[in-house]
Amino acid sequence: MPRVFSNLDEFKAAVGTELGTSDWVTVTQEQINTFADATGDHQWIHVDPEAAAKGPFGTTIAHGYLTLSLLPVFSEQIYEVHNLAFGVNYGANKVRFPNPVPVDSRLRATATLKEIADIPIGTQATIAFVVEREGAEKPAVVAEVVYVFAGA
Repeated sequence: MPRVFSNLDEFKAAVGTELGTSDWVTVTQEQINTFADATGDHQWIHVDPEAAAKGPFGTTIAHGYLTLSLLPVFSEQIYEVHNLAFGVNYGANKVRFPNPVPVDSRLRATATLKEIADIPIGTQATIAFVVEREGAEKPAVVAEVVYVFAGA
């Protein structure tokens, strides 16, 4: 169940707090193949199970950017801000992929509202995400992403 903010002011008041943790999501070979088709990145380590079985990870792994692209899935499960005119991606300050994501891994994310700043078109929010892989010591992704929201 996501943490619900009834408006942007409530969300702003949460700066410096953990917003929550998502449910587990499984990364499938079908997702990896679809991402490869969408991006043109058909490297064997992602899409060729036979070759990848002989590679350094013993199986195919998800693209780092595929794992990063799951942040909207995780975000939707972690928090909701109601009464917005819009919300858009603005960019990323930091993104790291410290651990590979083998096919059929289960991932979940924890999000922390790091910073809030009013800007001419709305509110800029910096959210720190840590995406963990079930059973792994190191996270799969550590990312500090920036969104712009405008109240309704």
